[in-house]
Amino acid sequence: MMSPVGGKSRPSLVPKAPKAPTISFGDLLEEVGSMGLFQFFSVLLLSLPVLLLASHNLVQNFSAASPEHKCRLSPSTNASGGHPVPLDQNQLPDRCRRFVHRMVLDPNSSLDEDRGAETEPCHDGWLYDNSTFASTIVTEWDLVCNLQPLKNLAQSLFMAGMLVGAFIFGDLSDRFGRRLILIWSLLLVAVMGSGATLSGSFIAYCVFRFLSGVGISGFLLNYICLSLEWVPTRHRAIVIATQSYCSTAGQVLLAGLAYGIRDWRWLQLSISAPFFCFFAYSWWLPESARWLLANHKHEAALCNLKRVARINGKAATGDTVFLEMLETQVGSKTSGRGTHSCLDLFRTPALRRISCCLMFISFSMNMTYFGLSMDLSMFGLNIFLMQLFFGSIDLLAKMGCALMLTYFGRRTIQAASLVLAGVFLLVTLPVPPEMLLVRMALVVLGKGCLAASSMCLYLYGGELFPTVIRQTGTSFVTAMARLGGMVAPMVLLAGGYQPSLPLLIFGITPIISGISAGFLPEMLQVPLMDTIEQVEERASWKSKAILEEKPGKIIDHVIRSTHF
Repeated sequence: MMSPVGGKSRPSLVPKAPKAPTISFGDLLEEVGSMGLFQFFSVLLLSLPVLLLASHNLVQNFSAASPEHKCRLSPSTNASGGHPVPLDQNQLPDRCRRFVHRMVLDPNSSLDEDRGAETEPCHDGWLYDNSTFASTIVTEWDLVCNLQPLKNLAQSLFMAGMLVGAFIFGDLSDRFGRRLILIWSLLLVAVMGSGATLSGSFIAYCVFRFLSGVGISGFLLNYICLSLEWVPTRHRAIVIATQSYCSTAGQVLLAGLAYGIRDWRWLQLSISAPFFCFFAYSWWLPESARWLLANHKHEAALCNLKRVARINGKAATGDTVFLEMLETQVGSKTSGRGTHSCLDLFRTPALRRISCCLMFISFSMNMTYFGLSMDLSMFGLNIFLMQLFFGSIDLLAKMGCALMLTYFGRRTIQAASLVLAGVFLLVTLPVPPEMLLVRMALVVLGKGCLAASSMCLYLYGGELFPTVIRQTGTSFVTAMARLGGMVAPMVLLAGGYQPSLPLLIFGITPIISGISAGFLPEMLQVPLMDTIEQVEERASWKSKAILEEKPGKIIDHVIRSTHF
């Protein structure tokens, strides 16, 4: 066949099929209602369980409280009427030893004679002061003296459960969706948390607490992503701030519950049974349309978008969204989830830098935060008031953080809050122990900065990872957070060798992690990214802009070249 004259192509006589219009996901969300009735109820229903997350994290401040105690005397000693008590190294009544039977039969012996008398462990158990708590796991299973470390073991196992859950549910959420994992995580928390109240032994209690931690980790990983992926860019900070307020309000709620419920079993039940209700209504929540599109489930995404449009009162607009539009918008740009794994977090330079920095920030922040929160008795004040005070300060800090995130961006707030937290804690070191209120004020200010940092990290981490591995990346960040929570009790134990060592460690690590936050890209007013290629493309264009001294064009290019 001869080519057309002049090399020009001959016009086709066959009409071409109409091309589906290309529309970004953000514009698509605006069409069906980006912040309407659906988003309101979705955020509300996802925020209610958050109220009890802090209760599960910190409940052992009350359920594992150690009241005043002393050795129970043997029956024969009680019958004789003698009850002298040996003294410890600080010349205080020894709570872990008693005089042997033959020495205490003579109550008229002198104090000097008693000091040299032979003592023995408390073979008949202990007597506890029940004026503050009717029952705790300490009084239930005698976790005092040589068994006192088991109390911290129970908390560490809970954190270990959250660590395991992060690795399990992170990848599963990217493979099978956010909604399914969230629903069954809520049921796991409800069953295992309630089961802990029926524990007949300390081992059974630890097993139930471990499995509760697994379920809580699954919920933590998914409720933020499920919220972020249904709201537009301009409202992301508001949504995360609202849910973060609920988490902090949970600390205040825990103080009220613990004050009213002094038995550890009923307290554990009161924070676990509501999860059955959360599980029941969570079936109403739809799967993330962004995740469905990224995994080529276009028909399911279309169904969910139309449902959201109906709830938001835009049913007519929802009917104009058709399958070809979704396939054009995402189908050619995203690869299936099956081609991705956790190794993708470290394969490419930009994503590797993001992953490593966020993981270190999460570890140091949570190690310090839980180290300051898990031992309220160290201040020597009413633990109910201390829990209420800590929760209130955190709430104020997060309110200030939410306001500043809108104006100063994520990176600045993340770095500044961590550095300030470390500085406040280091300044505490030269303050003498007698100035208890000054030391407490500095610690509270440091903890408030950590609370602001945690709220920023929840938002920042969800924004930095692309959709195809967002849950995988978040799971690694969460795992490092739980590892930090597990290390915190060990750091506190170091205070037995050098009292200033815990605060020194808690002060230095946030400063270092705050410096590492400076290497993260800013995400203020930047749309969520769906693929790893988009993350790397944004990083490369930013580097070019810096080299060419044209930083003002970075965000504009990303918004124009990235379809969401």
